Amino acid sequence: MDGKTLARIGAVVFIAIAITATAIEMNRTAEPPAAVSPPTLAPAAPNPLRESLRRCQGLGEAALRDRGCLTLWAEQRDRFLGLNSPAPAVPQSTTAETPGAATIPTEVR
Repeated sequence: MDGKTLARIGAVVFIAIAITATAIEMNRTAEPPAAVSPPTLAPAAPNPLRESLRRCQGLGEAALRDRGCLTLWAEQRDRFLGLNSPAPAVPQSTTAETPGAATIPTEVR
């Protein structure tokens, strides 16, 4: 036997084994999953914070003008970001600049 014939026989045997394994796997019956009951959650106690947030959500665009919603959102934002204390006050400039305007240095000629 030469090498080509041996390689062909090996390929045919490999394909036969692959087809047999596929046929066996396709004929298997699926095992039913074990009877697992879904976890039941205990009813949560009413959360006033959640209820307030839902109220603000229900207001829609009017919540942007509601002081209670703005305060609640600020507290939630600080809590989410992990800020425990209010932001430090920004020192006021003694010059008559526009607040928030950047000072741009002028070129010296």
